[in-house]
Amino acid sequence: MVPGDDARAPSGTPRHAPEGSDAARGLVVDLRFRADDPQQAVLLLGRLREAVGVLSAFDGFIDGVVGRATDDGLLLMVALSWRAVGDYRRALSSYDVKVSVVPLLSTAVDEPSAFEVLHERDCAGSRDAAGALAEDAGRVSLGSAAAPFVPPLPS
Repeated sequence: MVPGDDARAPSGTPRHAPEGSDAARGLVVDLRFRADDPQQAVLLLGRLREAVGVLSAFDGFIDGVVGRATDDGLLLMVALSWRAVGDYRRALSSYDVKVSVVPLLSTAVDEPSAFEVLHERDCAGSRDAAGALAEDAGRVSLGSAAAPFVPPLPS
């Protein structure tokens, strides 16, 4: 069993939003990884699955996907959905994540990877969200939470 495959987060709350709830994703993290050869791609796939399992145990985690480019077997990606930027930051600040997940995430293609959700649509409808870019967004590094709450930039 991959860590985090249980149905509840450490706090005892459901790790996913209950079906039909109004819980909205506030942050999507998209990371791309380039393997050197097919054997490394298989190993990387396993490590990415484990990383998603570890992260899934944290409050605010909604879902995670690991995929491979359809026209390039050496290009893999992981997409993580979080309820809020702060949930993602708190997860990255955990000691276990700093030791087991952050070193892997740091090997991703060097490009922006965390995106606040401004519009989403599913079969039930659509939702727009006001931006909530944190005031300290340009100063806080990966794995570091500046404070339990940082107010958004004025709109």
